Amino acid sequence: IDYVVRDSRRYWEVMARARYFVNNVNFPDHIVKRPGQIHLQTHHGTPLKRMGLDQQAYPAAARGMDFARLLDRVDRWDVSVSSNQHSTKQWERAYPGSYESLEAGYPRNDRYYGTGAEDIAAIRARLGIAPGRTALLYAPTHRDYRTGWTPSFDLARLARALGDDFVLLVRTHYFYDRNPELSDLAARGAVVDVSRHPSVEDLCLAADALVADYSSITFDYANLDRPIVIYADDWEIYSQVRGVTFDLLSGRPGDTPGAVATTEDELIDTFRSGRWRGTEAAALRAAFRERFCQYDDGHAAERVVRHF
Repeated sequence: IDYVVRDSRRYWEVMARARYFVNNVNFPDHIVKRPGQIHLQTHHGTPLKRMGLDQQAYPAAARGMDFARLLDRVDRWDVSVSSNQHSTKQWERAYPGSYESLEAGYPRNDRYYGTGAEDIAAIRARLGIAPGRTALLYAPTHRDYRTGWTPSFDLARLARALGDDFVLLVRTHYFYDRNPELSDLAARGAVVDVSRHPSVEDLCLAADALVADYSSITFDYANLDRPIVIYADDWEIYSQVRGVTFDLLSGRPGDTPGAVATTEDELIDTFRSGRWRGTEAAALRAAFRERFCQYDDGHAAERVVRHF
């Protein structure tokens, strides 16, 4: 794959001559589309939190936002890709524009359908996951009301409670710098710090289960049909400060992807009791997948390409 360094001479040559622009956020404001160029917006993930113009009602989420410029960037979109009807509805309201909504699935999720057992075993080996161990991926999201990341629970305590049969992979949000506490735990072998791993898809494929909070990784991981545990110790604050599009903790089929814990003790008990992979959790996961993995089937990239 050829690549260019941002703001280099070659970068500007490519930006001037390329026909297709593909991005999951937005290109810089000073990029001007020439006639004939096509901008495909693939989005960062299915939205639980309020996005775009919806952030205006939430001061912490709106801080530093220029909504007029945001709409100018949206005006460059030609096609907005969606993996479910929920996302389509949210994108069209939060980012009003003249673009076309394409319900084709998210191309990045195709890997979850096309990666075989041998490849997954190789990924796990590269991460140092010993055969027979259950890998848990903990991937919390960003909080608008916090300036840095600190673990929401005692990572070392959870690792001790789970025992040697489990390995805890921790991936912090890319907004944050390295966390000294996490680095120390990783150095002592209590957890594996995968925050700088280049492929979140590899991490999801390697993990036997996901521990998440309000991150969009939950929706992507659901494609694998593996257990998901929601750790939501600050749901009330998060939902009020950031705003959410549905109640993740309602327990209703389609809203909640699996077992839920709101305290550290409850999280540990969720694994000790087996609730994390019980029949109730499996039923919730199935309904969640049906709602949010609606158009993901391993052929999204093909559908997007054929569309053009």
